[in-house]
Amino acid sequence: MQSRYTRRALSALLTVLSLSLGATLQAAESAARKPFTPDDLVRLARLSDPEVSPDGRFVAYVLRETDIDANRGRTDLWLLDLEDATRTARRLTQNPANDYSPRWAADGRGLFFLSTRSGSSQVWYIDLAGGEAQPVTELPLDVGSFKVAPRGDRIALSLEVFPDCADLKCSADRIATRGKEKASGKTFDQLFVRHWDTWVDGTISTLFAAPLVRSIDKGLHAGVVANVSGKVIGHVPSKPNGGDEDYTFSPDGQQLVWSARLADRSESWSTNFDLYIAPADGSGAPTNLTRDNPAWDAQPVFLANGDLAWLAMARPGFEADRFGIKIRDAASGKIRDLATDWDRSVGHLATTFDGKRLLASADDIGQVALFEIDPVSGRRTRIVGRGQVAEFAPARNSIVIAWASLGGPADLFVATRDDREPQRLTNVNRRILSERSLGDYEQFSFAGADGATVYGYVVKPYGYTPGKKFPIAFLVHGGPQVSFQNQWSWRWNAQTFAGAGYGVVFIDFHGSPGYGQKFTDSISGDWGGKPFVDLQKGLEAAIAKFDFLDGSRACSLGASYGGFMQTWIAGNWPERFKCIVNHAGIFDQRTMYYTTEELWFTEWENGGPYFTVPANHEKFNPAAYVTKWRTPMLVTHGGLDYRVPYSQGLATFTALQRRGIESRFVFFPDENHWILKPANSLQWHREVLDWLNKHLN
Repeated sequence: MQSRYTRRALSALLTVLSLSLGATLQAAESAARKPFTPDDLVRLARLSDPEVSPDGRFVAYVLRETDIDANRGRTDLWLLDLEDATRTARRLTQNPANDYSPRWAADGRGLFFLSTRSGSSQVWYIDLAGGEAQPVTELPLDVGSFKVAPRGDRIALSLEVFPDCADLKCSADRIATRGKEKASGKTFDQLFVRHWDTWVDGTISTLFAAPLVRSIDKGLHAGVVANVSGKVIGHVPSKPNGGDEDYTFSPDGQQLVWSARLADRSESWSTNFDLYIAPADGSGAPTNLTRDNPAWDAQPVFLANGDLAWLAMARPGFEADRFGIKIRDAASGKIRDLATDWDRSVGHLATTFDGKRLLASADDIGQVALFEIDPVSGRRTRIVGRGQVAEFAPARNSIVIAWASLGGPADLFVATRDDREPQRLTNVNRRILSERSLGDYEQFSFAGADGATVYGYVVKPYGYTPGKKFPIAFLVHGGPQVSFQNQWSWRWNAQTFAGAGYGVVFIDFHGSPGYGQKFTDSISGDWGGKPFVDLQKGLEAAIAKFDFLDGSRACSLGASYGGFMQTWIAGNWPERFKCIVNHAGIFDQRTMYYTTEELWFTEWENGGPYFTVPANHEKFNPAAYVTKWRTPMLVTHGGLDYRVPYSQGLATFTALQRRGIESRFVFFPDENHWILKPANSLQWHREVLDWLNKHLN
């Protein structure tokens, strides 16, 4: 008979053998898979824009697939029955053009959507019972966005029009006439002159509405289009990245509420977006609901009881201020703040399926979490706290989320208050990802600047073997008030570097959101201070904690503010890295101020315009430290980048060349602040990885 000690010893031995065998099998399985490459990144399908039907049974979504030959992404609509246990999705549209922005008809029998299949962007409708999609609008201008009224009797849509034109034909004719003119000169009397990646042409994104009509000859179509927001000269949606979250119908569909900033002489240095309300048929003048708030008001949503909720900042001119929640009582019109004790900035606001509670996503300790909020008490319940809730749509007794992480791109999952883990609905990239090895990742923390707790992530490289050392790709995020967190990126993707054999390290330095507004605020006026210290301490902390990281072989990479940090590192930490990759980075703070378009950003970050506080701008000016540069640097930039004009990248390259430092300049004349076209993305990744391989391997 075995003793208790013997049985324990045998049990422990079996456990060790089991774990060892499991680890060996896992390693063998991982080794049999191919590394994840930039080509894989470009080819992966991209799921977005989930929309649940009015009865809560179906979810429609957009799937973007890459057409390599055409060098573009192409989007189609898909549909999933939430009551179907097989989770089998079906394609609703398949047209060479792009179909996107699915929005349900009020009766749930069909979907409205935007499509370019007619040669311009127009609203179309497809019946779930079958048949071909039919045009709803046939307007002389592109439809930018749209929303269907709750009762299904009206549609709101945004169009780019000249504010002095009385009708749509006037705007269309003027655009056509300009296209035929031989002279190409542009004239301007105020800023903006250009914004994001386009030159301003005098048109304003304006909110219109039209009744939805059914007739024998035309089927379902939009009736007479009425201008709703034309008396408020401001872009709806906001440029460059706004959508239909910028406006909403009242529960009875009789009114529209929208967010807009006046397009006057102060537009390029103002963040004063206000909420306006007007009759949805265009019959009355708009009323400003938030005149008393000189900062940003956004994302209006109505609760079931008629109360209006929205996001609001408190400090004018600061685009990264905390987005708190305000509620306007339907009966009294009184406005109150909600959840004032919650030190998080809301990214997206919506209501639950019954309209009785609020839903909000927010950065939270290196995650993008989803919360349910009581609109009376402000009490919050975390629904999903891990990974990246990229988008969400309320269902009857659950929430459909587009959920991603460092380990994979967004798929649809269903989450409830009771589930410990969201349940998968789709697996759109199963074929590719099942054959690829993605690096394990781990969040870590350390004592950063001023002793504050700072977080970061490390991703293991392809081919990881205990005891082996790997070179480091040290990624620095842009923004600067954004985060490299537990999310999937289509531009700076940690797995592409891990797949190339690099241990990937990135830090949420002072200025990153999700750690309290004070932490976010701390970067303003201190670009090369606390964030720089965090990066220095974070890299050393990662090397000390993860023994597979080879601190003697490291390259630093970043874009935008992360690109600024590369030129700052070059002059202030030149001995640390074997190489640098700088995309769309700031070289000279003075010329940056006078050539960028959104002046509110640089004015807030430096405490005012350059001409009033030049010393603030010059305090952290990389151009002042060129004589200390010695690290080989790859510089990349887009010709259509008006946020950080390409002259900044060219100046960086000029300084490097004149100093005799090994350098390379890669210029994309057809790209903006981001490198988006498939072929260009592949070229960018090839150049970057070749640069790392040359200097680290």
